[in-house]
Amino acid sequence: MKTRILQTLLSSLLSVGLCYAQQSAITEDFKPSTFNQPGQEYPMVNSQGYARFKIVAPAADSVRVSLGLGGKGGTKLKKADDGTWMGTTEGPMDEGFHYYNVNIDGGKFNDPGTLNFYGSTRWESGIEIPAHDRDFYALKNVPHGNVQEVLFPSPSTNTSRRAFVYTPPGYEKNTKEKYPVLYLQHGWGEDETAWMNQGHANLIMDNLIAEGKIKPFIIVNTYGMTNEVKWGRIKDFKIEPFQTVLIDELIPYVDANFRTIAKPSHRAMAGLSMGGMETKTITLNKPEVFAYYGLLSGGMYAPEDIKDKSKVKLIFLSAGSKEKPERILEATTKLKEAGFNAVSYVSDKTGHEFLTWRRSLLAMAPLLFK
Repeated sequence: MKTRILQTLLSSLLSVGLCYAQQSAITEDFKPSTFNQPGQEYPMVNSQGYARFKIVAPAADSVRVSLGLGGKGGTKLKKADDGTWMGTTEGPMDEGFHYYNVNIDGGKFNDPGTLNFYGSTRWESGIEIPAHDRDFYALKNVPHGNVQEVLFPSPSTNTSRRAFVYTPPGYEKNTKEKYPVLYLQHGWGEDETAWMNQGHANLIMDNLIAEGKIKPFIIVNTYGMTNEVKWGRIKDFKIEPFQTVLIDELIPYVDANFRTIAKPSHRAMAGLSMGGMETKTITLNKPEVFAYYGLLSGGMYAPEDIKDKSKVKLIFLSAGSKEKPERILEATTKLKEAGFNAVSYVSDKTGHEFLTWRRSLLAMAPLLFK
């Protein structure tokens, strides 16, 4: 009995010692997140990828920062004498962008210290953990394209719908030049703002064009949730209403109002997560519209899915290394064996998150419109 007590006591002491060692190993070089509101010091991140939060809530009894899609997981904050609450994540976070919210006494709120981004079907707080390879989406002193908001008529939904259109540098000056178009879809719970705000798609394009790595093209983002579904009910989503919006309304509007090469051979569709599901379904339903397909953490194609492979110029499949990408790699091999131009990409040390998709766009863009 005494031996068991001693073993338990020793185990507890070792556990405390390890926790203390972990906390003491945190490097105190915290800096404000790049997505903070002007003049706001918190949240902060350090060189190891830890995040530190500070919330002013003097009358609160408990404060927790919830990280991740849907607000699962989190960091408990401790109250200081001045009524502020502070806490640091237990470990380093993945590099890149993360949604989060603040739970105060059971209520869900946004952190007033940081900017908001539409994700998880609501405007959420966002934090950026600097990535070691962030240079490819950095704001640089290079020629920049324009991102404009357009409202296009949608008779099928009896309203005007919104889209964001990226036109590459020189579009306004080179008035005789026409461009290919990539229709790029967001994921579940996000909207048409995601790819430019969270994804930095415009900056990725600007930098690639400045480096001479891609042929300039237009990107179009629009809202893909024509019939709202809740988490866990994705099987209830019907593609037909959105397919009508995209094929019969948005594409004709873009071709009529922008200088596009209005041919399937110069048109691509890609999407992340649920946007990948939409991409796969629509490209298979309408093979005469697109010649380039991209599924970013959004499933895969099988050779038997595609009836006429002569119409498909590229199939791009990607995922994060934490998303079990073996199926993506296997699917790419089978597509290649069947004679398709198929390319796979795996983002190192990332999961179902925007750094995966930023890197995926970086890898996919040079392959388009060859």
